[in-house]
Amino acid sequence: MLATRLRFEAVHQPVLHLFPVRPARILDVGSGPGHDAASLAERGHAVTPVEPTPELRDGAMALYPDLPIEWVDDSLPTLERLTESHPRPFDFILVEGVWAHLTITERAEALPVLARLLSSDGALAISLRHGPAAPGRITYPVTASETSAIAEAAGLTTLVNVSTGSIQAANIARGVTWTRMAFGHR
Repeated sequence: MLATRLRFEAVHQPVLHLFPVRPARILDVGSGPGHDAASLAERGHAVTPVEPTPELRDGAMALYPDLPIEWVDDSLPTLERLTESHPRPFDFILVEGVWAHLTITERAEALPVLARLLSSDGALAISLRHGPAAPGRITYPVTASETSAIAEAAGLTTLVNVSTGSIQAANIARGVTWTRMAFGHR
């Protein structure tokens, strides 16, 4: 996972138009190996990646030691450490490849937390994975309609809802597809 770096533009194509152009505060929740965080920091953004798995977080820090990135050990649904240490809202929040790892109850708890962390004119991008879990991983079924309903209840409106195929050969072979969604405050 640390060695596989997908092209940022290819992964996030359906929501690229929502990423801030000028330097902004960006939260990368479930940052994994830190590739998205690094791409965003290289573009001049102040990036706070959140990753609960020590091996991934430590590996990411070793991969990108020279970038001004503030790594945080935390996780959804509550993001307790982050909310205590970062009272200012973020201009963009990225939740990539994480949502299907949360139960419906955890997702319902997490979306209001993310909405509170989002600036009034910011965007929240969430990817929904559909299909079998990767070996050794647990995923739960997730739908765009469920995610939109939870977002609506949290005071957000749907900005993007696009179904896409996977760009990774192993996922394509397994029949994995994605829904790319984005939300903003009403």
